[in-house]
Amino acid sequence: MDFTRAVLARRMIRAFNPDPVPKEKIDRILSIAQHYPSAGYSQEVAFVVVTNKERRKRIRELRDLKSDAPVLLIPCVSEKIVHDRYHEPDKLRSGGKEIDWPVPFWYFDVGCSCMIVFLAAANEELSASFAGSVGIFKPGLLRKELGIPEYYEPVGVLSLGYSDLGSEVSSPSLKRGRRPVKDFVHYEKW
Repeated sequence: MDFTRAVLARRMIRAFNPDPVPKEKIDRILSIAQHYPSAGYSQEVAFVVVTNKERRKRIRELRDLKSDAPVLLIPCVSEKIVHDRYHEPDKLRSGGKEIDWPVPFWYFDVGCSCMIVFLAAANEELSASFAGSVGIFKPGLLRKELGIPEYYEPVGVLSLGYSDLGSEVSSPSLKRGRRPVKDFVHYEKW
């Protein structure tokens, strides 16, 4: 599939048929997702892959997740790994100080990796969606259930599988339509 087609084919699908996803497809998707941009090449993102039916059920209960996808991917990011990297000699500023972090760029990196998962899924003729609602998402419960180390933060749950378009209910938010490009792109200044 060409890149434009993959981007335009990508949708947040929440209805999946129960057919298992071949491990080879999961491996290809996550192999390409590992090519996300990474602050200082710290490589601070990791995924937990859950295919076991009982464990998926438990995660859906912990997360109040409606989707019954055959694969759940839990993206995790480590702020500690980034700080450790930026304390290495080639990244320290004069005076031995770490750079100031105006924003937590590690969340940008994990978001980029997730976007690559979405595009790679479309390329594999699969669908994916992300769930990470504030107030519902409880990272501590996922960390305990999946044995995620303390220095990694799970940031949501990606559902992955074959679409069940007959059961898919479009989000009412789609009625808003896409913003005009003139509101999205600003050349030279806002």
